[in-house]
Amino acid sequence: MTIQIKQLPLGPLQTNCYLVACTATSEAAVIDPGWDGRAIKERADRLGWNITKIMLTHSHFDHVGGLEEIKALTNAPIYVHPEAVTMLEYAPKAAAMWGFHIDPPPLADIMLTEGDVIEIGELRAQTLFTPGHAPGHVCFYLSEEAVLFDGDVLFQGSIGRTDLPGGDYALLMSTIREKLMVLPDNTVVLSGHGPATTIGDERLNNPFLQGDQWG
Repeated sequence: MTIQIKQLPLGPLQTNCYLVACTATSEAAVIDPGWDGRAIKERADRLGWNITKIMLTHSHFDHVGGLEEIKALTNAPIYVHPEAVTMLEYAPKAAAMWGFHIDPPPLADIMLTEGDVIEIGELRAQTLFTPGHAPGHVCFYLSEEAVLFDGDVLFQGSIGRTDLPGGDYALLMSTIREKLMVLPDNTVVLSGHGPATTIGDERLNNPFLQGDQWG
């Protein structure tokens, strides 16, 4: 097995941050450093992993609250979709509206587009452009390991909310149908909140995905 994954629920909204490591090289990526960058770095250090990438599914404040700290501690490049940059810059103000404080995020280093492949050691994560929940939302799909890091697109028994700025219910449902439901049923879905699920389980049981159009 060349992949190891650690889920770290962080911050006031218990947003799932993921450490994804290639065991052959000990290289690791942070996906969505929602809070407490130092805790993320300490966990990686205890595991003997070297963080070489910081990858954002989207830029809601609860997914980037630890971004400034983890960037300062690792100097790893930050990957984000260009349509998420404006919301990333606004994240501290968005957090303040909910009564929280986050440090101003650093500038992103690498802009993502559909189909981009990010190498984490010997692992290959494909970028899927998945708007609807937030502008510039992406998922990271590791086909060989049958794992999808899907941010806030699809949850166990639910879908991402679309009542926040930039949300679009019709677009989200189109994203789920065209980008996620075409993946193999055994694909493990690791979401931004809550427990893991699979594409097959959601196809059968998710109340938002019932009907012939979902296969």
